[in-house]
Amino acid sequence: MTLNAYLADAARLLGETVEADLEVPVEAAITVITAALGHDKPLLICGNGGSAADASHIAGELVGCYSIERRALKAIALGTDPAVLTAVSNDIAFAAAFAREVAALGDAGGVVLGISTSGESENVFQALKQARLMAMTSIALTGAGGGRLAAASDILIAVPSRATPRIQEIHTCLYHYICEQVEARIAG
Repeated sequence: MTLNAYLADAARLLGETVEADLEVPVEAAITVITAALGHDKPLLICGNGGSAADASHIAGELVGCYSIERRALKAIALGTDPAVLTAVSNDIAFAAAFAREVAALGDAGGVVLGISTSGESENVFQALKQARLMAMTSIALTGAGGGRLAAASDILIAVPSRATPRIQEIHTCLYHYICEQVEARIAG
C-alpha cells in the first residue's frame, strides 16, 4: 500500500465516523468527565498495548495542559506502576489488574474510561464492572459494536471499524477533542 492509499483509507474512516454521528456519546463523556474533574473526582483510564499508551497520553494532557494554562486535573492512567501491575497479575490475575486499581483509586462520582479496540479486553471489562460497584460513571472507547464493553459501560463511543490501527487513529482524534473540551469548560 502506498502512503497516499494509506492516508486515503484513514480519511475514508474519518468520514464514516462523522457519518456515524458520535456527537451524543462524546458530549455525554465530556459532560461527566468535566463534572468529575471539576469536583476533584478521579478520571481513571485503562487499556492494553496501544490503548495503554493512549491512556497515558490522555492523563498527560489533563494533568499537564492540553492547550491552555489551567490547574492540574486528577487523571490517572492505570497499569503504569509495574510493581502494582505485576503484583496483582501474579497474586490475583491479570484480568483483575485494572479493577484492583479502580478499587484503590476510584471514588463515587468519578469516571473510568476503558479503551479497547475490540471491546473484548477482559481486564478493561472488569475495571468497568468495578466502576459500577463504586457509583462511578464508565465510558468505553472501542471499535465497531463495542464488544463486551458495550453492556458494561454507561457511555459507549464506538468507532465504525474493526481494523485496530484505524480505530486507534480515530481514537486519538476523539480523545484530543474530549481533552480540549474538558479543559476549556474547567478553565471557564
